[in-house]
Amino acid sequence: MTAGAVVVPPPSRTATIFKGNKFNERQTASAEAKRAVLAKFQSRPPADDPAVQARAAERRAIAEARDARMAERRVEREAEAARREAERLAAEVAEAERRKAEEASQAEEARAAALLKLEQKAARDARYAARKARR
Repeated sequence: MTAGAVVVPPPSRTATIFKGNKFNERQTASAEAKRAVLAKFQSRPPADDPAVQARAAERRAIAEARDARMAERRVEREAEAARREAERLAAEVAEAERRKAEEASQAEEARAAALLKLEQKAARDARYAARKARR
């Protein structure tokens, strides 16, 4: 651009939309649009029309099927939760039995160790008594 050049902005969109339109023309166009919307609304079939009732029945059937599927999924989720809970309880029982068996095993080992110590002490005491008797 050269210095001193005049920059002309592009025309705005609102200016191009209403350019040349008179107020009456815009008012007529608006009234025609309103009539078209009203005609479209009035052309809808009444609620007692068989086609409308068939579509409504189809929608009801779809909704009932959806509700049945949701109920079935809910039952499956509850059954799965009950199965998991049963597995958890069975695992707890198995763990408790394992701990009980381990404790019993440890108690048996402790009893055996104590018995061995008593036997060793008795043998030691017998040797000591025999040594004393020989003197």
